[in-house]
Amino acid sequence: MIKKRKLDLTETQEKKFSMARLSQQFKDAIQNKMMDKFHYSNVHQIPKLSKIVLNMGIGDAKEDAKILDKAQEELSLIAGQKAIKTKAKKAIAAFKIREGMALGVSVTLRNKIMYEFLDRLVNIAIPRIRDFRGLNPKSFDGNGNYTIGIKEQIIFPEINYDKIDKVRGLDITICTSASSDEQALELLKNFNMPFPAAEKN
Repeated sequence: MIKKRKLDLTETQEKKFSMARLSQQFKDAIQNKMMDKFHYSNVHQIPKLSKIVLNMGIGDAKEDAKILDKAQEELSLIAGQKAIKTKAKKAIAAFKIREGMALGVSVTLRNKIMYEFLDRLVNIAIPRIRDFRGLNPKSFDGNGNYTIGIKEQIIFPEINYDKIDKVRGLDITICTSASSDEQALELLKNFNMPFPAAEKN
């Protein structure tokens, strides 16, 4: 009985360590690499991750509320944190959308759970994308934030293919404190995000 309790404690400690792995990597190595490349005047100027936002737009939800419940369940499993339903800000008569109608699900990750999700995204989920040729380095918004469009939620191991009602996509936005897209790109490359190598002339 005592051995069992010790084993459980060790597993919990290992999980906490794993969740903080990329955070520790940022402090130990990435900060120095960014400083060497961009020559910041102080460490507070070094860009860092601020949050990761996952979003699923569910157009079919206006006809069947159960579809939205299923999407919320799946996104919660993927993120490791409960997703919330997002509502239409205004009515659109042509699409039979009423103001306040729930049409999607979203979740915002910060701190340890953010780094843990990024770790799984880079090392487990993205390698499972069919015919993957690298991330598009042009998908920044001009403010240092990067969005990835995922076509199939089944690339995440938390999703059981036999239990899904349909294949659906999601958007993942990685928000940084970078002052330019160039710096944000370098930051994400240091987290081993698979951008294609720059072509040499």
